[in-house]
Amino acid sequence: MTEKQLLLIVNPVAGRKTIQKYIPQIVRIFMDAGYLVTTMVTAAKGEAEILAREYAPSHELIVAAGGDGTLSEVIDGMLDSGCSVPVGYIPCGSTNEFAVAQQLPTDILTAARHIVDSGIRTLDLGRFGERVFCGSAIFGAFSWMGYTTDQELKNRLGIGAYVLDGAMDPSMLKPWHMKVTVNGVPREDEYIFGAVSNAESLAGILRFPSGLVSLNDGLLEVLLIRMPQNLLEWQQVIHSVHTREFDACPLIEIAQADNIWVDNPDGLLWSLDGESSGEFRAACVSALPGALQLKG
Repeated sequence: MTEKQLLLIVNPVAGRKTIQKYIPQIVRIFMDAGYLVTTMVTAAKGEAEILAREYAPSHELIVAAGGDGTLSEVIDGMLDSGCSVPVGYIPCGSTNEFAVAQQLPTDILTAARHIVDSGIRTLDLGRFGERVFCGSAIFGAFSWMGYTTDQELKNRLGIGAYVLDGAMDPSMLKPWHMKVTVNGVPREDEYIFGAVSNAESLAGILRFPSGLVSLNDGLLEVLLIRMPQNLLEWQQVIHSVHTREFDACPLIEIAQADNIWVDNPDGLLWSLDGESSGEFRAACVSALPGALQLKG
């Protein structure tokens, strides 16, 4: 019997840093399912992308064990290599938004067994400039917290840590004057928050209206929130976000598109799947239909 080749890429410092003690059990689960497992442990940010780019083409299944950022790196490297093998995900980050959105198990060993026992789903991805994202690209209020919120706080409070951190630093809640062109139609204003995503929720805080999002329709959702000018407008925004009745608030713009162009002001940072993207003046954001074969 020919063994199938599986590449396991592990981020040992993700979340509570507990993944390392489970590696022998994870490998055993995959071996029992007929896989020959090659395990690689990352030592720095960005290394998962490098490993996937170099070694993914010689394997039949790639499994990322880490947070959402680790998964994005693995997928980015795999796509750069030109291969499209199935990808499994063992979530062990702080909030595991992608796993929750895809209804994947968040228990480490259960997730490994689920990869073995499940079929393959086809999902869209997004490309932001040169980088790929699985769930969302976000700027403005709360977007920075995925990579600046204290890790110990995130470990203890999960998504609640993001909200607490934002309340502690209200100076970060400022507007950005920017232009976003959606399907060729320009939108320019003072925005406090914006997102381009293929996900039903953003940062664990904001959820899209039911039935709006399809994860394999070739479209990305674009959400923009203009800066409130008074307490009443703040209340309108908060109420609409809480109830998911976005149409009821004139400060909230929502659209679906396969191509978006963003022109950024100086100093604006985007967060891609919870990781800082750095600064840039402009970028094209586009949908990658059916680019991810998710095993699970």
